[in-house]
Amino acid sequence: MKVLIISDTHGKHRNLEKVLKLEQPFDKMIHLGDAEGYEDYIEEIAGCPLEIVAGNCDFFSSLPQEKEIMIGKYKILITHGHYYNVNAGIQDIKQEAHGRDCDIVMFGHTHRPLVNYGKRVIAVNPGSISYPRQEGKQPSYMIMTVEEGKDVRFQIKNL
Repeated sequence: MKVLIISDTHGKHRNLEKVLKLEQPFDKMIHLGDAEGYEDYIEEIAGCPLEIVAGNCDFFSSLPQEKEIMIGKYKILITHGHYYNVNAGIQDIKQEAHGRDCDIVMFGHTHRPLVNYGKRVIAVNPGSISYPRQEGKQPSYMIMTVEEGKDVRFQIKNL
């Protein structure tokens, strides 16, 4: 299974549209918040099932703040991350995921890509394809690959 993971689009969709063309086909798309009211448009152009949560800039949104989902054998907590103080570190969000018996936690908010393979929880952040903040400031997203009998793989990609 191939999963496209994005976050922090902030209503800017040109790079998202490029990523969709580059990476199709994929089986699922996950958006980790700050769609800023464009969740219906994102769902329409995704071309596959979409999981999406609200971010700190999704004012008046009816999207859930977080979800627990299953992909293959992996239980995953998806959230924007701002309630877990992710700008100061990932220990709180990893502890929350572990407390919920999740294998993986996916979050956005920092606009910086990250893959952290911990002993109990894998923490991932695709960065932002609209407003990157990491060194070099390249728009980023992530591909998750889940294959029967193999460990999950994450790949950070830049536009």
